[in-house]
Amino acid sequence: MPAPRIKSPQRLLAESGADREGHGLKRTMGLFQLVCFGVGAIVGTGIFVGLSDSVAQAGPAVVVSFVLAAITCVLTAFAFAELGGAIPVSGSSYSFAYAGLGESTAFLVGWCLLLEYGVSVSAVAVGWSQYVNELLHSLTGWQLPAVLSAGPGDGGVVNLPAVIVIALAAVLLVRGVRESARATAAMAILKLVILVAFCAIGFTAFKHGNLTPFSPAGLGGIGAGTTAAFFSYIGFDAITTAGEEAKNPRRDIPLAILVCIGVVTLLYCAVALAAIGAIGGGQVGDRPAALSYVVNVVTGSSAGGAVIAFGAVVAIASVVLAVMYGQTRILLSMSRDGLVPRVFEKVSPKTSTPVAGTLVVAVVFALPAAFASLDAVVNLCTIGTLATMAVVNVAVIALRRRQPDLARSFRVPLYPVVPLLGVVCCLYLMYETGWSTWLQFAGFLAAGALVYVLYGRRHSRLAAGAEVTPDPAAQELQAV
Repeated sequence: MPAPRIKSPQRLLAESGADREGHGLKRTMGLFQLVCFGVGAIVGTGIFVGLSDSVAQAGPAVVVSFVLAAITCVLTAFAFAELGGAIPVSGSSYSFAYAGLGESTAFLVGWCLLLEYGVSVSAVAVGWSQYVNELLHSLTGWQLPAVLSAGPGDGGVVNLPAVIVIALAAVLLVRGVRESARATAAMAILKLVILVAFCAIGFTAFKHGNLTPFSPAGLGGIGAGTTAAFFSYIGFDAITTAGEEAKNPRRDIPLAILVCIGVVTLLYCAVALAAIGAIGGGQVGDRPAALSYVVNVVTGSSAGGAVIAFGAVVAIASVVLAVMYGQTRILLSMSRDGLVPRVFEKVSPKTSTPVAGTLVVAVVFALPAAFASLDAVVNLCTIGTLATMAVVNVAVIALRRRQPDLARSFRVPLYPVVPLLGVVCCLYLMYETGWSTWLQFAGFLAAGALVYVLYGRRHSRLAAGAEVTPDPAAQELQAV
């Protein structure tokens, strides 16, 4: 059996430009921007739209589900923090797998990231459409007809708002990372303020009786709720895709990841308690635009719901922006390695952004958002994300053994217990998605393996022995 094609961290750093502007990308993001970027990528549809699905599964015990999902994310966040500090490049999980486990595994990780980001952006855009209609209805009493605000599977023809938000995100991303970071930071702050205001309103009507029975479906409901709640955390790994555009990636990326997970977990638990405590889990579960409904009930007016709907519109738009950014940077790294077409590698000298790749991603993401019902593939997105996270935990162990002296600005605590627990938690949540999802995932991986054999393996620059000019900045970085 041939040895896996493994790309060393040193080569990844040399090809990216290390602490210089990598491949035409500019280092403009500080710690604050990275934290806002992480919050922007995480907080959105999962809490504004997906909360009702999690409550329907777990009842008031959804708070436990959020904590369990957060534990899984934290265990893996340590792995992302170590690898993001040691290998600060745009490829995120894909590059980490390339350095730790080899090219074929890395390609399948990149393939799963296409699913994770593609489905999440499309699903987020559909959720954005729901809140746009809620906002219009609250302000004017009118809303877009179903024919223009839902796909054929949901009783409409085309989801026009979903297409619009993806197009707006693409325009902003093409303009430059500095502009995108500023917009993301502003939107992240605004949605945090909105959610804190929601908690303040919800807790004024809090009744302990609404929390009973606490776990109506038992442990099985909590487990199913955890899988549903996990979708609310998808996106924190996008922070590592900014490795070539962060000013001090070795220090800031690990810190930003851990800060984001902590802030988001506290916020999610508070929002869930406020919503259920105010009106009861039975009214929150399976209700579209649940947070706006809670505020309307508590205040007896549609004005508060309109504010929440506005916050949701902003919040969800920021997720689209941040996740699309991450997808374009991962494709840039894969293209740099020859595993996907070179169009994704080209960076505009004027804007320092991958313009062509961004536009391709926008079109690909907009099509399912406009015409498809995505409920059936959310679990597939979840299992793909969990598989990627499990691989990152394994990659930490592999790199510790292969390169124990690699410069690491952060180290996973209690190694190797923490990464192994991360793998176990990921596998458990993958199991909770159900066998039908596993069968879909197996088919998806088989398709990815076929693409790799027919295209990626043949065009791999590593296999072709492409020379890499040593980068002094990379050598200095390794000596830190």
